[in-house]
Amino acid sequence: MTGRPVAWTGDTAWSLGSDDGHVPSLVEPALTAGAINARPQPRLTADAGLVLRPWREGDAEAVRAAFDCPDIQRWHARRLDSDGEARRWTAQWARRWQAETDASWALVGDDDRPVGQVGLRGILLTEASAQLSYWVTPAARGRGLAVRAVEALTRWCFGHAELHRLSLEHSSANTASCAVAERAGFAVEGTLRAAVRHADGWHDMHVHARLRTDPPGVDRAPRPGTTVRFRG
Repeated sequence: MTGRPVAWTGDTAWSLGSDDGHVPSLVEPALTAGAINARPQPRLTADAGLVLRPWREGDAEAVRAAFDCPDIQRWHARRLDSDGEARRWTAQWARRWQAETDASWALVGDDDRPVGQVGLRGILLTEASAQLSYWVTPAARGRGLAVRAVEALTRWCFGHAELHRLSLEHSSANTASCAVAERAGFAVEGTLRAAVRHADGWHDMHVHARLRTDPPGVDRAPRPGTTVRFRG
C-alpha cells in the first residue's frame, strides 16, 4: 500500500493522487479501440428491399416528421421542435461512430426515404456489448421492418464487429417493442423495477438480450401463450 486514499466506484478502485488517477484493471478489454470505427459505418442489407444506411443531412425533414408521432415521443422521451434540431439529430451519429459510443442507421426502401431507425446505444468496448434502439414511423408499421432491421444489425454486430452481448430495454407498457424483441430472438431476462422516468412517471423496464455464443437459428423467445415470470 502506498498510503494514498483510495475511492471505490463500483468494482473499480481509483487511487487518489496517483500519476494517472487509477490502478490497472486485471481484465483485458474484450475489444480494443478501433474495433468499431476502423472502417466507415457500413450499409447493411436486411431483406425484401430493406436497407440500413448511415444518416444524411437531407434526412432531417423525415426525422422531424417521425418525432411528431406521439408513440415515438412517448417511448423515446424526446421531440424535435425545429428543422435545426432535426439536422443536429442526424449530424450527431457520425461523431458518435468515430467516438465508438453509439451508432444509428436509417431504415430505407427503394425510394431511399427513412421510415425508421435502428441503432446501438452505450457501446462498451471493454465488455464488447451494446444496447439496441429502434423505431418505425406510423405509415411503415405492420410490415415487420423493426424485426428485420434488428436481425440485420445483430448479424453485423456478432459477425463483423465481434460484439459479445446485445441487450435492449423497453417499458413494460410498450407491448409492440416487446413483440419485436421476442420475434428477433432476444430472450427475456427480467424486469428493472421503476427504472426509467417517462413523461407520465416511472416505468418498469423489461430486459431482453442475445449473446454471440447463442446457437444460430434457435428461438430463445417465449412461445405465444407462455407465461413469463420476470425477476423482481
